[in-house]
Amino acid sequence: MRRVALKIAYIGTKFHGYQRQPDYRTVEGELLKVFFEAGVITDTWKAHYSVAGRTDKGVHSTCNVISFITDEEIRLNYLNGLLPRDVKIIGEARVPYGFKVRFPLSRTYTYVQPLNPFEDYELNYEDMRTAMQYMIGEHNFRNFSKRNEKNPNRKIIDMNLSVEDNLLIFKVEGESFLWNMVRKMVTSLLLVGKGKLELSDIEKLLQPIDLRETIRLQPAPANGLILSDMNYKNIKFTDCEYSKNKLIEELEKQYIYHNQEKFTDNKMMKILKQI
Repeated sequence: MRRVALKIAYIGTKFHGYQRQPDYRTVEGELLKVFFEAGVITDTWKAHYSVAGRTDKGVHSTCNVISFITDEEIRLNYLNGLLPRDVKIIGEARVPYGFKVRFPLSRTYTYVQPLNPFEDYELNYEDMRTAMQYMIGEHNFRNFSKRNEKNPNRKIIDMNLSVEDNLLIFKVEGESFLWNMVRKMVTSLLLVGKGKLELSDIEKLLQPIDLRETIRLQPAPANGLILSDMNYKNIKFTDCEYSKNKLIEELEKQYIYHNQEKFTDNKMMKILKQI
């Protein structure tokens, strides 16, 4: 018996989230189907199977981590050959028997937000970055979650914002996150940038007072969110370049497809304006 940790990358577009659900296609459902077929896991409870992050419908990942106990050899190329094209195992690590996958030192999310070419506004990046500094540290993030959490206090280690080719790239590193927390943080920062929220509103939202009925934050769309890093103490993954490249190939196909959709939409708008 030994415990292994596997790093999982997936394109969340066609998944109904990570966690298995009856009658829905999920990342976990696809993984377990393959593990059962290969005999790597026969019973999730006996294998002490666990996952670091239960991502929502549409959310992507380059580094979600699962862990379980097994007697079987882990043959990554074989397992990846059984998996669908939009989910791959991209790394493996031998871990201590008592390894707790749900408790990394930190996890990082990256959010990609295209600038809207149909809106005439200029974002105030200085105010957005100031608001991000307010969020760093330990705060009560109740107002950034849809649920009534028992413990809404969370610690944000670092945040940054970069602008790349008409895209805003938000990067958030924290010890742990509430449900929808990152996506609501992004929404609040965009509202600050547009002048629809004041910096003082961000300070209020971080206080232990429920303001969800007065300052409503809709989560930013799930398709812009990537669970992009997990940091564990003294755990080093051996990367599987072949499976990474296979997922990149699938991403390239999707990129071309969606790019064609985008330019077709643009051409249709031009035609409609002319008739």
